[in-house]
Amino acid sequence: MSDRRSEPADQPYRVTAPGDLTAPERVRRFRLRVLEGVGAGQLVEPTADRCAIGAHPSNDLVLGDSTASRFHCEVRITSDGPLVVDLGSRNGTTVDGVRVREAFLRDGSVVRAGATAIGFELGRDSNRIVLSPHDRFGGLVGRSVPMRALFALLERVAATDTTVLLEGESGTGKGAAAEALHRSGRRKPAPFIVVDCSAIPGPLLESELFGHEKGAFTGADTRRTGAFEAGNGGTIFLDEIGELPLDVQPKLLRVLENRTVRRVGANQHLPVDVRVVAATNRDLRGEVNAGRFRADLYYRLAVVRLEMPPLRRRPEDLAELARVVLAGLGAEPEVIDRLCTTELVDRLRAAAWPGNVRELRNYLERCLVFDEPGALEPAPAAADLLVVDPSLPFVEARRRILAEFERRYVEGLLRRHDGKVVAAARAAGINRVYLYRIARRAGRGDPDHG
Repeated sequence: MSDRRSEPADQPYRVTAPGDLTAPERVRRFRLRVLEGVGAGQLVEPTADRCAIGAHPSNDLVLGDSTASRFHCEVRITSDGPLVVDLGSRNGTTVDGVRVREAFLRDGSVVRAGATAIGFELGRDSNRIVLSPHDRFGGLVGRSVPMRALFALLERVAATDTTVLLEGESGTGKGAAAEALHRSGRRKPAPFIVVDCSAIPGPLLESELFGHEKGAFTGADTRRTGAFEAGNGGTIFLDEIGELPLDVQPKLLRVLENRTVRRVGANQHLPVDVRVVAATNRDLRGEVNAGRFRADLYYRLAVVRLEMPPLRRRPEDLAELARVVLAGLGAEPEVIDRLCTTELVDRLRAAAWPGNVRELRNYLERCLVFDEPGALEPAPAAADLLVVDPSLPFVEARRRILAEFERRYVEGLLRRHDGKVVAAARAAGINRVYLYRIARRAGRGDPDHG
């Protein structure tokens, strides 16, 4: 990399004029150059703030290396610096010889994906990231840079029928974004159909999506119209698409490609005209690498990928968001003014909000019920996570530590997945029955019934 350019150490990675809703965000440019392996000398200079790397042709930097995963890793420019994130690759990602899940890069770092070595170079110039001049899109609210960048994309996509994949943590507003896309487009007068792929047992999901004929299976006493037929002319929102069983995935792919559905037990294919918006709280590229999600279906769904920013990445939105949430809960303006003090907003900004907007809403609803700001549980200190009593016999001390770990882990896991056992077990990489067993042992009871 003899042509690598030196950069001022204090040059920021992302710049936006504070308080100016019309100013675009400026993001440091970077280049990726293949140094060793198949395609040595290949160079890409992304015009966005991230670059996906892997063997699948949908990546920004496509590797011809058989040891690289289809979706291997991604380089992102964050406010704190350039970051590389492994996408659940088979052989792992290394930075300057160290294997990492994610790591910050320096100008000149060497990233290795499989047998391919890639040089990272920071540029002198910056890319322009378009921000919306608006601080709302449907039910979504935010003046922060991540939200206005999202709004700019949503505004453009809403005017089309393009298939959209919404990614983001639980509680970030994927459902609200999907509905806002529908309400802002030409399909607004037509139905908006929601299918939660994690809430319907696998054997019934095919019928839920595509319908069935009378007598198609035991219990099919009448003909049923599926979601795709019911949503004809409108939008179908496939929530938690990452939970879709493997045997249903090729059938969904055929519907997306052919725009026809065949009810279970029928021979006739019926044409459907629907816009598809899907959502997931996991990175489907990692699911593709693990063999849990079909690459061709992912490619068909991710025509446009939009990431919903977590609440911790936009603390400046909390003051206005709290007011909007309280108003939505029916609070009068004087009550909102009394609750939304500077002290409360400061406390909101200091909290972690792992449940994002959904958790914020629950907290503010408690504040409204008791007519005063409630206590926010601080994140446990590292020293409090493991408390060992050396006065106990070794076996008993270990049993207590393991029991406490299981209790905390199961509670956090189920809370993260809204009590959905199938989704929680899959995310944890354990059998659903085993999760039930751990939950009962930890005193959680039946996770499905609280």
